Amino acid sequence: MDSQEMMMYNAAAASFGAAYVIIVLAVIVVALVGLWKMFTKAGKPGWAAIVPFYNMYCLFEMSFGNGWLFLLTFVPCVGAVFQIILCFKLAKAFGQGIGFGFGLFFLTPIFYMILGFGSADYIGPNA
Repeated sequence: MDSQEMMMYNAAAASFGAAYVIIVLAVIVVALVGLWKMFTKAGKPGWAAIVPFYNMYCLFEMSFGNGWLFLLTFVPCVGAVFQIILCFKLAKAFGQGIGFGFGLFFLTPIFYMILGFGSADYIGPNA
């Protein structure tokens, strides 16, 4: 392999990496915008969406009624189970069904946008 081929491979790898970073940043922005609107719909401050642990506290408070349950996400295995349950409880808190919970689990940023900008109203954790 000569130096020209090596430069071509390096350029291709760099452009793939740059495209990947741009896509990841776009997904993060979409998720934050949807989360911000979802929080304001539920009566929480929108800026809470960008504060790392406080946003999880707010999500658990909106879904379970007790925000401190988010600490269980730090326990191995228990955390994964509680994250799954959170998706379904959050869908229920906005008056949506089990299918919407699966959407929140598999396509989180898109379904945050649907909850934030859609017609779903926040009805609380005991819905």
